[in-house]
Amino acid sequence: MTTQGLMQAAEQVARAAGDVALKFFRGGIAVDTKSDGTPVTVADRTAEQTAREWLEQRFPEDGILGEEFGETRPGAKRRWILDPIDGTKTFIRGVPLWGTLVALAEGERILVGAAYFPAVGELLVAAPGEGCFWNGQRARVSAQSDLSRAVVLSTDERFSQFPERGEAWRRFTRDAAVSRTWGDCYGYLLVATGRAEVMVDELLSPWDAAALQPIIEESGGVFTDWTGQRTAFGGNGIATNAALARITRERLGATRTP
Repeated sequence: MTTQGLMQAAEQVARAAGDVALKFFRGGIAVDTKSDGTPVTVADRTAEQTAREWLEQRFPEDGILGEEFGETRPGAKRRWILDPIDGTKTFIRGVPLWGTLVALAEGERILVGAAYFPAVGELLVAAPGEGCFWNGQRARVSAQSDLSRAVVLSTDERFSQFPERGEAWRRFTRDAAVSRTWGDCYGYLLVATGRAEVMVDELLSPWDAAALQPIIEESGGVFTDWTGQRTAFGGNGIATNAALARITRERLGATRTP
């Protein structure tokens, strides 16, 4: 299948899973707690199962790694990486800033990524060398190079796991125009479409980050972990436009500035 075909597939499976999740949104569903202390609902599980069934029918030789049901065919050359609801805490509070993430990877090389935001009607899909598209139109990061005029975002500014990062972030935000916690995948949507300049997370699982790397890069931005390495598998993330990439990573201590 061509890269364009894979982009269409990623978009279709993201829409299929996201539309299932949307049926549960603001529906008063029960919330369970997983072993890691994070919440999960029937919406998460049903949406991921929908995506898995869709992929099994069309890509039976590929592996699948999902947040809710783990890994299938771990020895496969390629694997689809799924987050049925990125922002479950947001979802269960009835806030529409959540999304469904789908990526296809070969090893740690991301071949395609899609992020669908059903409650706000926005979709991003990207592949290396093919561009990033926002509701069918080319997506581009902003050209803002002045931190004092930049919008900077994080999922949780407390940085409870790594307090030293939190202190660096707080110093950084004092020099920005606006600091907000429009977090999870929604923050990366805003960077990719030029509505914000910086988005950071102290903790990211592969299913959180895999789709986002090509989306940010193909919209003209820079996606790294907190060491400055260009990867979706570093356990954390910094996404920026190109103009603020260096100063952001220098200020936050991401030492391998791209």
